[in-house]
Amino acid sequence: MANTAQARKRARQAVKQRAHNASLRSTLRTAIKKIIKAVEAGDKAAATAAYSENVSVIDRIADKNIIHKNKASRHKSRLNAAIKAMA
Repeated sequence: MANTAQARKRARQAVKQRAHNASLRSTLRTAIKKIIKAVEAGDKAAATAAYSENVSVIDRIADKNIIHKNKASRHKSRLNAAIKAMA
């Protein structure tokens, strides 16, 4: 347990920040799932639209250091490759 006032405050702030980060991570996962769902449906136009809509979400969360920028790039690359592979 935190012994000083400063440590107690940092513990309080950490709880609040963790909840915020968890919310952003959830938003990221939802964005990725939307694109995957569109790809699995087989509609290339819908998948492309979902991709262009949600790429900014992925980038924004990477900019906030919720995930690493390389991980964001990897997700975008794989999702884009899946869309291009559609017949």
